[in-house]
Amino acid sequence: MTNQSIGLEPGLYDYLLQVSLREHPVLTELRQVTAQHAMGQMQIAPEQGQFMALLVQLMGVRRALEVGVFTGYSALAVALALPNGGQLIACDVSEEYTAIAQQYWQKAGVANKIDLRLAPATETLQHLIDAGQSNTFDFAFIDADKSNYDTYYEQALQLVRAGGVIAIDNVLWYGRVADATVNDNRTEKIRALNQKLHQDDRIDLSLLPIGDGVTLARKR
Repeated sequence: MTNQSIGLEPGLYDYLLQVSLREHPVLTELRQVTAQHAMGQMQIAPEQGQFMALLVQLMGVRRALEVGVFTGYSALAVALALPNGGQLIACDVSEEYTAIAQQYWQKAGVANKIDLRLAPATETLQHLIDAGQSNTFDFAFIDADKSNYDTYYEQALQLVRAGGVIAIDNVLWYGRVADATVNDNRTEKIRALNQKLHQDDRIDLSLLPIGDGVTLARKR
């Protein structure tokens, strides 16, 4: 939920993009369109999208999950990195936002790789579990309502295979998680999940200060 990595002064951030960002032209176009949207701050940073795409390639991901689509930038970044025959199941509840996403998935030629499920993600993920798809996904990205983060994590942990990775967005929450004077519900939910992950012996863990903080949890 931030369109650039937090904690970097503007000159250094611009330099980071100049020497590292390799963005597909449709990603660039979608990012620019989303920046004009009233909720444009919900889009991930381009360097985060590129990082996730590299991770997908390094892992040889063929089956992926996304919880929280918005206008589709992160899904597009992942889908472009998937091999032919790869699939991303993308969960969201907004027809309005995902209509924008579908336009750009089509434009980039990857719509066939993305299976959009318009329903509460907890329901979609549970349907996958009930259908016997536990331990069949390689990668999951969680970037949706914070009140359900713990549920999404537990469901994703069932669905990814051993050695698979769950990436969880906004875990630094604009620095609010480290501010003891901030105690709203969303901040508390993220704090609680961060503490839980730190102690969770089902995973290997790394929290990266990219975007608004991304946790990588590798299922043991």
